[in-house]
Amino acid sequence: MRRKAREAALQALFQIDVGKAIADQAVAYAIDLNDLDGETEEFCRSLVNGVMVHQDSIDESIERLAVDWSLSRLGNVDRNVLRMALFELMYRQDIPVGVTINEAVEVAKTFGTTDSGRFINGILGQFAREQRLGDTESER
Repeated sequence: MRRKAREAALQALFQIDVGKAIADQAVAYAIDLNDLDGETEEFCRSLVNGVMVHQDSIDESIERLAVDWSLSRLGNVDRNVLRMALFELMYRQDIPVGVTINEAVEVAKTFGTTDSGRFINGILGQFAREQRLGDTESER
C-alpha cells in the first residue's frame, strides 16, 4: 500500500511543481484519484508535506549529487521522485534506506523515462554511501 501512496504523492508533487497547483488541492486530487484511505492516505500526505517543508535542503542535496545537472534540467518526474525519496532518506529514519531506494526506482520506472530508474538509483545510491561514510566517521 505504501507504493500506492508514493505514486499518489508523486502525482501531487508533479502537479505542484509543474502545474503550479495549490498543494492541498493537488494532494486531495491524488488521494481521490488513487482511492487512498487510512494509513495509506496519511503516508501520502506526510510525503508531500515533508517535501514541501524541506524542499530547499532537499533541492540543495539534489544539486550537489546530480553532478553536471541543474535542478531545472532534470526531468519533471525524476526531480520529484528524487525530492520524495530524499525526504524519506533525510527525515524518515523509520523507513529502511534500501526500501526507499527500491521504491523510488520502481516509481521512476513506472512514471519516468527508460533511463529514470538507473538515474534515480545512482543519485540515491551516492547519497546513501555518503551517509554511511559520515556515520562511520562520526563513530570514530
